[in-house]
Amino acid sequence: MSDATSGVQTMDALRRYVHERLCRHENLVADQFALEVTPLTRKGTLCGLQFLLRGPRSVRLGAVWASDHNQLYLYDARGERFHKEQLSGQIDVPLEAA
Repeated sequence: MSDATSGVQTMDALRRYVHERLCRHENLVADQFALEVTPLTRKGTLCGLQFLLRGPRSVRLGAVWASDHNQLYLYDARGERFHKEQLSGQIDVPLEAA
């Protein structure tokens, strides 16, 4: 498990980064599998995002971005965390995402 730092600073960059990392982990062609993003809220306030990538043969990969700690957690098809990353820059959350 790694504690690497990434330079991701926007929501779009975060989506692209997560999609690329999950596809690379399972050797999937990124253009063939869409990434679903679900906002996570606590008391009506956005506290993070959940990412889900559905691959072939019922493969499901996931990730969670926790906005309060600005950390990204990546999970493999077994649901086990394979990567934890502290993001270096604060991500700008647009109002429509909240």
